[in-house]
Parts: sequence; C-alpha cells; structure tokens
Amino acid sequence: MTTAPTPLKQTPLNAAHRRLGARMVDFGGWDMPVQYPAGTVEEHLRTRRHCGLFDVSHMGEIEVRGTDAIPFVNRLCSNDVTKLANGQAHYTALTTPEGTVVDDLLVYRFAEDHLLLVVNASTTEKDWDWINAHRGDETVKLANRSADFCQIAVQGPDALAILQTLTETPLSEIKYYHFREGAVDGVPAIISRTGYTGEDGFEVYAAPERAEQLWNRILEAGGHGTTEGILSCGLAARNTLRLESAMALYGHEIDETTTLYEANLGWICKLNKGDFTGRERLAQQKAEGVKQKLVGFEVTDRGIARDGYPVLINGEPLGRVTSGSPAPFLKKNIGLAYVPVEHANEGQEIHIEVRGRPVAARIVPVPFYKRERKTSQ
Repeated sequence: MTTAPTPLKQTPLNAAHRRLGARMVDFGGWDMPVQYPAGTVEEHLRTRRHCGLFDVSHMGEIEVRGTDAIPFVNRLCSNDVTKLANGQAHYTALTTPEGTVVDDLLVYRFAEDHLLLVVNASTTEKDWDWINAHRGDETVKLANRSADFCQIAVQGPDALAILQTLTETPLSEIKYYHFREGAVDGVPAIISRTGYTGEDGFEVYAAPERAEQLWNRILEAGGHGTTEGILSCGLAARNTLRLESAMALYGHEIDETTTLYEANLGWICKLNKGDFTGRERLAQQKAEGVKQKLVGFEVTDRGIARDGYPVLINGEPLGRVTSGSPAPFLKKNIGLAYVPVEHANEGQEIHIEVRGRPVAARIVPVPFYKRERKTSQ
C-alpha cells in the first residue's frame, strides 16, 4: 500500500503568486514561486536597477526570551551577541562541536531579554531541536513563532522610496542591519534593513493574515506592471542575485561538513568572546590553517558550471562546485567552489567538468558584484 505524499507547505501568499502567473515548485517541502511570467533574467535585472519583491515567508522565526537570552544564544552561535544594540541585527551561525554549520541565521535584538532568530526554512525544525537539545541552566523561554509571521523582502535601489510611501517610519534613519517596529499600510510590522540580494532594501515581518494586503499594496506603490516599476521575483532570481553577491546558501556553501573558516566566514567567528560550541576546533583551525577553501570563479570557455560539478586542477578532480549559474547583470557564467587551499589563488586556472567535458575557468575575487553604498546606510 502506497502512502499519500506529504502536502507541501504554503506561505500566506500562495494564492497571490498563482494569480500573478508564477511557476510553482517544491522547495524544501514548500510550494514556492520559482519565477513569474517576466522570467528570471528580467526579475534579476529589475532588482539590480529598480526594485524586486520577494516572498520569504517560508523562513523560520525562533523567539528567545528571558534574563539569560543573550548568554544562551552567544553560547550556541559564533558571532558575539553582546555587541548588538537594541534594534540591531547580525549574521551568525549555529555551530557544531567540530566548528561546522548547523545553520546560518540572523539574530535580532529587541531588548536584553528578547531576541528573535531568523533561520532557514528547510532547517527550522532541525534548528529548533538543536537549540532545545543544547539548553543549559540558563533562564530562557523558547518559542517557535514561524507561523506568526509573513516576511516580504523589498530589494533594490528604489526600495526605500517605494516602501516609504506606505509607512511613517523614517526609513532613511534605519542603518544597514538595523530594524524598527512600525506600521506599513497601517499593519504593525518589523521593518528591517536587510536582504539576500546584494542590494539595499528592507524585509517586512507582519502577521500572516495581512500578507496579501502588504504584498498588493507594495506592488501598487511600486508601479507594478510598468517597465521600470517593481517586479515580483521568484526563487531563481533570488538565487542568481545572492550568487553574484557571493552570499552563502545553506546546503551548498555551508553545511555540517564545512567550517566557518573554510567558507570564508571567519568574520562571524568571534573567538575572543568566550566559550561557544565549536570554539576550540575553530581556534585550532585558525591557528593551523584550512585544507580547503571556498573560492569564486568565472568561466572563460563556453559552458555553465552547475552545482555539484567536479573542479579539475591540472586534470585532477580536486574540488566541487557549490553554486554555479549565469550572472544576468554581469553577463558572465560564475560560481563558487571548494578547492585545496594551495590552489585557492586569484588567477588560478581551473576546469569545471561539464557533462564529461573540461570547461576552462579562473579563480577571481568575490563578491563578483558589489553595490555602491550610500552614507546613510
């Protein structure tokens, strides 16, 4: 007897995506839009040049409250939570005793006794179990609040101007990786100057039952349907945007087999903050050096490097592509890959095995794309 397949989870915007003609796919158990009728390239370019709108409501939110909220999270994560001010967020990782990555996440500090952890959709349950399994004697109360939020990302050079028409919160005063509580179109929200595209922009957290109202009003305010207006964007454009900006994706550049130093994430590894899970191993690796390193490459031959393809150096398979695709804004074929540290040098010639054929490529600096930041950010 065959069992029925598990129904896909849906964000509060599922019906809105379908009305807009999105092509939906199974993304880690979620029914998500991969692209809309305009296509991935146009969605990518519109975000770089004007503004893109993304549904990221599938992400998980774990609330930590209590007098020991900060020391508790600091013990489990690599970055230093004690350095956060109220209204500030940072990027960090839940680490294993081996210094590898359980998940990467954002930590939002609302108060000394109130933090919100925003984790990846596919790892929310794993993270929840991990955090609970590693509770000590700290005074904390944990709550999985993933079902209590929608999350909508407004990204691109026009994001501030568009969103400002819907809120009295002075958005220009919110610094990069800071947030405020306010109202968007009259809906109580957390307004965070963060994103996963390499562009300036905001992520809006609100009650899920108000998701369609916010989504539709932002599209309306941004001139959706015009040639330079806001464009709804799917997972494919989100992926190419983050790849051009060389942002790590869990399950690709980072996982429980890769350490923070191997993934060039030493900057979120604060060894001097005191003990945390994996600190000893990471300190040892920093002192001794890594054996493999994540690098960026651009393809110099005809061909597209895809995730998982072997990296050949002097004809030998010595590495693997973690993420690879065409870069619509840069008009190149690019990728990220792990290679032995002795070959992880800018200008190093490599080959990617594409369907049994070696395709020439070269290691280049990352990020591939970096926006110009304004002084207010």
